[in-house]
Amino acid sequence: MKTPHSYEPFKVVLATHNEHKVMEIMAIFSDIPIQFVTLNNYPGAPEVVEDGKTLEENAQKKAYEIARFTKEIALADDSGLEVEFLDGMPGVISARFAGTNCSYADNNTKLLKSMKGVPTEHRKARFRCVMALAVPEGATQTVQGVLNGYITDRARGEEGFGYDPVFLVPEQGKTLSELGPKLKNGLSHRYKALQAMKPILLKLRDNILHHLDKSSAGPPTEII
Repeated sequence: MKTPHSYEPFKVVLATHNEHKVMEIMAIFSDIPIQFVTLNNYPGAPEVVEDGKTLEENAQKKAYEIARFTKEIALADDSGLEVEFLDGMPGVISARFAGTNCSYADNNTKLLKSMKGVPTEHRKARFRCVMALAVPEGATQTVQGVLNGYITDRARGEEGFGYDPVFLVPEQGKTLSELGPKLKNGLSHRYKALQAMKPILLKLRDNILHHLDKSSAGPPTEII
């Protein structure tokens, strides 16, 4: 039975136009009974302006605006590279560190120049991913995942995207680009955030199914 908001009990919209992120999320969540769809299914979906001061603000804004537009549950993330030597930069501006409309290569080039000559012990960094889940009525919930590592002195590897070629995972002795997608997806900051989000998604799914079993009940307005 359809609810007034046309909820689909297994559907979650991935609130990103980044195909790399979509592929990662789909791969990591391939084992759970939820239908994930992309913004390609929703012509006219807004390009959400990421003007928050924190990763949390950006993730929540993206999830909420896409949930409101699609009238579906939405999942969004905002991720950033936080470099100790640079006092946490580029952080929330990681995607545009080298300027508006810059490429991944531009960002990596600027980062490596900023770190030129810095000894290994001062090249500590972490990737942080904040994941936000929103329902159309406005409620959101966030979780985060962190991956610690070091900034290399040059780009290494051909796989991945973003800062992957310059981020060394010390336990592996390789950059994220050198690890390849399968190994990366099992240890990344996004993987850790998605694992934290998984029980929340499944509980929300069960809550929706419970409501749909009641003929007069609408979809839940809270994430529990």
